Formats: sequence, C-alpha cells, structure tokens
Amino acid sequence: MRHSKLVPEVNAGSMADIAFLLLIFFLVTATISSEEGISRILPKDCLNGDCGATIADRNILRIIINNNDEVMVNEDIVLIENLKDLTKDFLDNNGDDTCGYCTGNKSSEASDNPKKAVVSLQNGPLTTYRQYVTVQNEITKAYYELRKSYSLNVFKKPSDELTKEELKQVQEAYPFILSEAETK
Repeated sequence: MRHSKLVPEVNAGSMADIAFLLLIFFLVTATISSEEGISRILPKDCLNGDCGATIADRNILRIIINNNDEVMVNEDIVLIENLKDLTKDFLDNNGDDTCGYCTGNKSSEASDNPKKAVVSLQNGPLTTYRQYVTVQNEITKAYYELRKSYSLNVFKKPSDELTKEELKQVQEAYPFILSEAETK
C-alpha cells in the first residue's frame, strides 16, 4: 500500500505583488547619480552696462570645436595641450600698454588687456560632451594660472589665503569673460 505524502504548497499568488512593491520601493528610494554640470556664474541682465558694445576684433579669441572634436583657435587647428598657453598669451598680452601687471609680449594680434579680452567658444552639433568639457577646463586653467600669478605678485600670498576684497581685485584684474556662441 502506498502512502502518499502530502507536500505543503506555497501560495505564490501574492509573490508578484510583493516583487512589484519591492521594485517600486527601490526605484523611489535609490539615488541615481547624474552628470555634474559646469560651474559657471551667469551674467546678470544688462541693466547698467552697454550690452551692445562693439568689441575690437583683436580682443576676441575664437575657439571652435568642430564636428570631429578638433580644436581650432582663430581658424588654426591646435592640440588641446596647447590651448591653455595660447589662452594665457592672448589674455595677458598688454597690447595697448595700459596693464601694469601684465607680462605679455604686446603682440598686435592678441588682446589689448585682460579686461577687454573675450574668449569666444563655439562648438559643432556633433562635438562630444567630453571634448567640450576638456576645452572649458583648459580655458578655466588659463584664467586660474593668471589669477594665481597675480595673487602671488601683488599680495605675496596664494589665492586661497586672500581676503574677499583681495579676491575681488584678482577677479577684476583677470575677469572671466567667456562668450558661448550658438552653432552655425
């Protein structure tokens, strides 16, 4: 005679509901890391200044990132490693001999002084985000190094030890003027 053992069954009807609730719980409570943006202070509306002012051609450093991620400075293709130094030379030029703290070589093809210099950045529609950020970083490094040098020469201390007034003076000496033009 055969004994049949009864095996208890697990009611799996509510398993799908529990799995669905757990999935929703983890989706709602999980933090999803996202790309960090570029830290820039946007200019205020032009209420006091002349927003339509004409900028002399020699005071504009045109940087273009084409669709092949090649960097062009004033229509010459350059290596990304050279961009920081080219930007520094352009900004610190002292072309009009009014900048007492500039150490540039007074080239007729670079800016009059750092307060008049504008870096114009334009990118193609197929430019990669990585290359765009790399170019932004090189431009920022150029400004940082010029400001650091100014801080050491004028205040005899590194920029992280400056007071708010001194830091403001450094930023006024080398204002970060970046124009991001639309793609044509």
